Amino acid sequence: EEVRDHLEPFGTLMLELPLRDAGFVLPAWEELVEVVEAARERDAVVHFDGARLWECPAHLGRGLAEIAGLADSVYVSFYKSLGGQSGAALAGPEDVMEEARIWRHRYGGQVFQQYPAALSALRGLDAELPRLPSYAAHARVVADAVREALAEAGTGWFRVHPEVPHTHQFQVWLPYSPEILTAAALAQTEATGTVLFRRWSAPGPGGPPGVARTELTVAGPGLEWTAEDVREAVRDFLSRLPGAARG
Repeated sequence: EEVRDHLEPFGTLMLELPLRDAGFVLPAWEELVEVVEAARERDAVVHFDGARLWECPAHLGRGLAEIAGLADSVYVSFYKSLGGQSGAALAGPEDVMEEARIWRHRYGGQVFQQYPAALSALRGLDAELPRLPSYAAHARVVADAVREALAEAGTGWFRVHPEVPHTHQFQVWLPYSPEILTAAALAQTEATGTVLFRRWSAPGPGGPPGVARTELTVAGPGLEWTAEDVREAVRDFLSRLPGAARG
């Protein structure tokens, strides 16, 4: 309805799939189709910012070709999700791509000797892309285990978002400053060699005070973690926060 009823004219509707800052969330397939149709009714073209589009099929229940086929143009990244060194691709109608090639050159995109990036992207397509569904499935196990450990520890308010991850990435929120949580994460890594959480950050403008969030990504090494491994790592992390009793 927001798209159909938008008061001002617009020529392009850009959709980020998934929405990273919102917690790597995705719409339902029917919702996505409806939004695209609403844009068409307004004579607008649709562009997918699909840097992490590779992660979407598990939640949307559709293949990559069908998902990308909804849009007029699609951007994908080769280093996010696929683990490439760098690089991205833009797909769309030939006339649009011809103009994009001109602007790529104008902005310095014709970098000399790109074969290392190309080879790492091809490796990601061959090796990582087929494994992404298993990462997404295991992310649900990890999210449940994190939630259980935080609840058992009586940390007060916390949030694992979304409750059921839409992709292999999700957010964890805790009522401490980013500096305290990042220091605890670093201390855990140095002491145990285990990297559970990385850098924590404060919410953006207008966000709730006194809390911080981090992003948790489940990839190849994470598949080896059982739910109990995750719970134990969370307990160890919490024990390194100020005022916590060490066992």
